[in-house]
Amino acid sequence: MEMSLIERFKGHLTTINQHKLMVMKHCFRCGLYKQGLLHDLSKYMPDEFIPGVRYFQGDRSPNNAQREAEGCSSAWLHHKGRNKHHFEYWIDYPVNKAVGLTGMQMPVNYVIEMFCDRVAACKTYNKDKYKNEDALNYFLRGQEHYVMHEDAKNLLYKLLNMLSVKGEDYTFAYIRKVVLKNK
Repeated sequence: MEMSLIERFKGHLTTINQHKLMVMKHCFRCGLYKQGLLHDLSKYMPDEFIPGVRYFQGDRSPNNAQREAEGCSSAWLHHKGRNKHHFEYWIDYPVNKAVGLTGMQMPVNYVIEMFCDRVAACKTYNKDKYKNEDALNYFLRGQEHYVMHEDAKNLLYKLLNMLSVKGEDYTFAYIRKVVLKNK
């Protein structure tokens, strides 16, 4: 049975609120307080919120449903252009334009926020079925098409792998004490 507009509205708002709160908690565990508070505020803007409600399904990103229905996701294009924790924000032409589009260096704090975002997204959509290796598996499934700077890709992989093997407490402590110790 198809959901009503009210059900999709409530579902989408609840999902983004839960996700934002979870990312905020993860960022706080890393010491990224400002990023935790400001994370994904653009999701409440009409360009993202309205398609989010329209394509809400509850078990995956509405951006994927919009992309399937319309050929692209205007909500995603809006989102990635305003949120520096997405590697797509950092894609540009290099000085040598013959190379084509490439991933630019990301500040480490945004790579850490990206890590927190991916973990929280897996928790949000997988709910009770969530396992620490979910975000790593998601990363591995899509990595061939990522246009991401190698340093960011390597750090993200290292942290996702660490999470899957050693768990959250160890990984968040490592981020705070080793990765961000001089920030």
